[in-house]
Amino acid sequence: MARSVMVTGANRGIGLAIARALAADGDAVAVTDIAGDPPEGFFGLHCDVTDTASVDAAFTAVEEHQGPVEVLVANAGITRDTLLMRMSDEEFDAVLNTNLVGAFKCVRRAAKQMMRLRRGRIVLIGSVVGLYGSTGQVNYAASKSGLIGIARSVTRELGGRGITANVVTPGFVQTKMTDALPEELRAKY
Repeated sequence: MARSVMVTGANRGIGLAIARALAADGDAVAVTDIAGDPPEGFFGLHCDVTDTASVDAAFTAVEEHQGPVEVLVANAGITRDTLLMRMSDEEFDAVLNTNLVGAFKCVRRAAKQMMRLRRGRIVLIGSVVGLYGSTGQVNYAASKSGLIGIARSVTRELGGRGITANVVTPGFVQTKMTDALPEELRAKY
């Protein structure tokens, strides 16, 4: 039976690959992105995961289009890499607000309907950087390691209601985001 799925940050890269795989399995997949047109063949909508009203509007649109979200893949993420001593408050805050706080806002909104359904799957897209750290990525590492705490806490709170939460921590994947890294760092990864 087709599930109602929402994948954030799915206009390209890992998010788009996940959306395509879920759609190929027969799920009704909605994709969100902060900018740009949705990929062909998907119900797509604008969503700024850092803004609670935008998150709520996106979930409401998906619910009206294909029913309550049964599977959330929180993939939206950004980088603002620079060395610790050069990192501005704005660079740190932007990454945490998108990658961690944005995931929280999506999980919180998804949980409302999942609790009513007494089932749901929450998948947070982390990174091996969240487990091991990386030079120039204090903000990114903090945001991705925080997802583990979210998943563990959600599991304890909502697991008894048939809702699971997991973090997938991919290693290096060539995407537009990783293409922006210096060649020596890409080779190291």
